[in-house]
Amino acid sequence: MGRRDIKLSVVIPLYNEENNLDLLYSELKESLKDFEYEIIFVDDGSQDNSFEILKKFSESDSKVKIIQLAKNFGQSAAFQAGFDKASYDTIITLDADLQNDPMDIEKMVDHLVEKNLDMVVGWRKKRKDPFFSKKLPSFFANLFISKFLKLQIHDTGCSLKVFRKEILKDLYLYGQMHRFIPYLLFSKGYKISEIPVKHRKRYRGKTKYGFARIIKVLLDMITVKFLNDFSTNPIYMIGGLSVFSFISGILSFILLILMKIFYQMDMTGNPLLLISIFLFLISLQLLMIGLLSEILVRTYYESTKKSVYRIKNFIENDKK
Repeated sequence: MGRRDIKLSVVIPLYNEENNLDLLYSELKESLKDFEYEIIFVDDGSQDNSFEILKKFSESDSKVKIIQLAKNFGQSAAFQAGFDKASYDTIITLDADLQNDPMDIEKMVDHLVEKNLDMVVGWRKKRKDPFFSKKLPSFFANLFISKFLKLQIHDTGCSLKVFRKEILKDLYLYGQMHRFIPYLLFSKGYKISEIPVKHRKRYRGKTKYGFARIIKVLLDMITVKFLNDFSTNPIYMIGGLSVFSFISGILSFILLILMKIFYQMDMTGNPLLLISIFLFLISLQLLMIGLLSEILVRTYYESTKKSVYRIKNFIENDKK
């Protein structure tokens, strides 16, 4: 398959990037010259002149599409808006801050096609960011995510990704879920790989992210883990917590009895009595929540007929 046979939809979310857009657009056109392509800029509520600059691109180039969101919804929502308007079968995502090098697109697309993959993720192996404010938190975040979600990807936060549009049917983004795109697709059985890509210092402007994002990412990670592992059987997780609380209550009560027998300690004045009672009550409440969750899940799947699996191939021998 020649590169002219591969059609690319390049989705770029941006927020207040007026100083970077001219160079970004120039680099994109150079990197995509061997492909059939469209560029979808998603203006996520910019308050500078970004939208006016994008309109000039669109007026002179029919390959440029612009989506202007009503306000700053966040990067996940901006990506989703771009995906919904993408026309071609292969999608590229990257940031507008020029830290991603558009020239890496070519080798990532080649890797996707040659290895017959569903997604290729960029790995900022030599990252050009401040150590304490960006590199160190990102290192621990990626390490924790890879261990907790059991996905062997070095850099889940790199926006430079290439994937097939057909997999979007199993993907819907919100919150900070764009960071977990590789895991969301990996959990559905798609084939994912990563390759090192260039990373550059920020050309102009300043980063839109701070330490507050770490908390959001951690909370979204817990949500992603729960939805993928326990969405069809919530009783497994909630029931497990219930059993843990119940066993802790029993151990606490046994310790209370032993303290009464061997040390003649007053049971009614011992805080272990209240701890045991609370643990038993918490165990009962968690069990009821788990059962109610199971009822809700069953009602949801049975009423919507939503599939709980994805078929990759189906072969049927119709010979009698």
